Amino acid sequence: MRHVFAWLLAAFLLIGPLFAQSSAVAKVDFEQWNSFAERIEDAVEAGRASDSILENVRRDLSAWRAQFLELKDANARLISTVRAQIETLGPAPEGGAEPDEIAQQRDALNQRLAELVAPGKRAEVAQSRADALIAEIDRIVAERQTNAFLERGPTPLNPTIWARSWSDLRGSITSTRSEVINGWNNPNQRKAFQNNLPALVGGATLSVVFLLLGWRWVRALSERFVRHRKTAKGWLSAFALSLLQLAVACIGLFGLVNSIYLTELVGLRLGPLLDAIVRGGFFVILSIWLSAFVFARSDRSFHSFTLSEAQNTRGRQSVIALGVLFGISFLFDEFARYDNWAASSRAVLYFPLVAFAGAFLWRLGRLLRQHAETAAAELTSEEPLRYVDRMYGLLGRAVVLVGVIGPVLSALGYFEAGRTISFQTIETLVLVALLILAQRVLAETWVLLRRGAEEAREGLVPILGGFTLIVLATPEFLRIWGTSDARISEFWTRAQEGLTIGDTRITAGGFLMFAVVFVVGYTMTRLLQGALKNTVLPKTKMDHGGQNALVSGVGYVGIFLAALAAITSAGIDLSNLAIVAGALSVGIGFGLQNIVSNFVSGIILLIERPISEGDWIEVGGTHGTVRDISVRSTRIETFDRSDVILPNADLISGKVTNFTRGNTVGRVIVPVGVAYGTDTRWIESILMEIAEAHPMVLANPRPSVIFQGFGADSLDFEIRAILRDVNFVMSVRSDMNHEIARRFAAENIEIPFGQRDIWIRNPEALLPGSASEKPKAPAAASPSDTALGETE
Repeated sequence: MRHVFAWLLAAFLLIGPLFAQSSAVAKVDFEQWNSFAERIEDAVEAGRASDSILENVRRDLSAWRAQFLELKDANARLISTVRAQIETLGPAPEGGAEPDEIAQQRDALNQRLAELVAPGKRAEVAQSRADALIAEIDRIVAERQTNAFLERGPTPLNPTIWARSWSDLRGSITSTRSEVINGWNNPNQRKAFQNNLPALVGGATLSVVFLLLGWRWVRALSERFVRHRKTAKGWLSAFALSLLQLAVACIGLFGLVNSIYLTELVGLRLGPLLDAIVRGGFFVILSIWLSAFVFARSDRSFHSFTLSEAQNTRGRQSVIALGVLFGISFLFDEFARYDNWAASSRAVLYFPLVAFAGAFLWRLGRLLRQHAETAAAELTSEEPLRYVDRMYGLLGRAVVLVGVIGPVLSALGYFEAGRTISFQTIETLVLVALLILAQRVLAETWVLLRRGAEEAREGLVPILGGFTLIVLATPEFLRIWGTSDARISEFWTRAQEGLTIGDTRITAGGFLMFAVVFVVGYTMTRLLQGALKNTVLPKTKMDHGGQNALVSGVGYVGIFLAALAAITSAGIDLSNLAIVAGALSVGIGFGLQNIVSNFVSGIILLIERPISEGDWIEVGGTHGTVRDISVRSTRIETFDRSDVILPNADLISGKVTNFTRGNTVGRVIVPVGVAYGTDTRWIESILMEIAEAHPMVLANPRPSVIFQGFGADSLDFEIRAILRDVNFVMSVRSDMNHEIARRFAAENIEIPFGQRDIWIRNPEALLPGSASEKPKAPAAASPSDTALGETE
């Protein structure tokens, strides 16, 4: 029975992929795809399809391409297995002399490989066709959006079109009112209104209370129970209550709109208008809620900017005004869509919204710049401006620029450009404010988890959390600035498809798997290092340096294994990396020779441990204590408390003196000289007494006094003694010198100093005037004088 089960399991494992392959191939109808692609090609070539139709077609093309991508990878494992079998057979003999059994097996495997590869090749061809169609649709849509953005229409400053514009607005309002009146004149609707009147009045009253007073009650509750807002717990409590405040206001808005629906007077015209009111009202409520965080009052802990109370007030007013203007734009969009406003009417009616939005954007940008300037003024000349404050300053300049450009473009007739720049900037600012607030929540939560450690607020985890939030919000940024959902999903599809390098495909999922596996492996390595360092190794007899070496070695091995596992889990072939590593080895041998040498030397130091942390060593005339040994360098703290970084190669190839290796016993040598004529045995006994009396000198072996010889000025002696701790050699030498000076003074023993006799060869040159009066040479005698002298 056991063997039967094993055979069934093997058959399932072998036949299962074949069924998976056949199902993957069968679910793609290539005939239907070809027919669909031909129709799309004709429509794209004609160029008459609307943007909405093109977006729907693009969505269908993306679905087809997803099927092709799945089909391309359907037989990947079987293909790799068959190729491995073919490689096992080896290359066919050149002469063709191969056994029939092997030749048949080779032909069968090659035929099987061709059958497995064929669906993937067909899917690859279909995918390339779908990619081409998607790219063409994207080009058409982008070209239309660009033309609409840059299209110039009537300027709203033209008085001749004002009358028609106001007429269109009155017509929209009148048609809405007429719909309500017609519904009231309908007996059935009026009866339904009367039946729903109690629920309508109660719901509307409760909604108005929630909308106008509920948020004030929640704020009063927050001020009553949350007293310490500057702590992480207090800040998070206040934020949670503010979310309740936002929820109460939204409930009031939705309840009020639902009460209007209970009137049974809502028709085709009023229904979409109420939806626009919900969207616009929510944006207004959100702007009011955000303004309390971004430009908080002085008694709040939500401060984001270094502004005065008056400036914060102007900031809150600007944010709320921008929210109201953006909410009104939702109503105008619905009126313009339903009543098909003319281009001139749209330009005139939207222009006040764009103009006021530009003014408030300019005001908001000025506040952001003032914050950056104030933050810079509070710093000293050496302190750099914070990165976030610098970004606020740049954002302020951009917002000021948009506040000017938007109304100017609308006034010149570029209605779509001015409207898009102004209102999309408002949406972007709201999203940025939400991201900043979410990052603050993450930071405060991390501080709370770290039990109130304030420095954790600026730690790595909140920063990485903020970066993750920005990545997750990127699709929303793209959507705000006109990128369709289909194109955003295209980015994700491209990321899933990945980048193919040789036979290796790097995808977003593979990269995410690489990051997750590496982080897990790295975390497990750090946990193992912590357990070894704090729990296991302290209970052994291993010295401190050996413990550090073992912990460091475990860390390097763990990180290497984590990277190896992450690379394998990401689907990257390690054989390709081996080829790349072999190619890079040449560059490493030449360009990174010193780094590799130091790295290998560091490993040798950690394994052999000729020096350990805490040792007193001398390298190249530098004395110091070893503080840290890494794989590249060793840090030595000198006796004047300065750090010296030595490459590990110098410690391996150079001469190193370790004064405390194994034990701290060491020798001290104290030289001393006495005057000629002093009894040497007497000096020897005095010096021996001094050496033996010092508490740091070991009695065994006994200290010794050496009569070194006859110096130029003195009789030279040396005290040589073994100390208990060589780290005190300088203080011992100082103590002995003090005692020698005291004993020699008491015994009237002279410690000579250098004397020299100077002989001057011509002392008359030092006399006054000798330098100016030079001796005259004797005059030559004449012949007559000589003769006369001889006669005398």
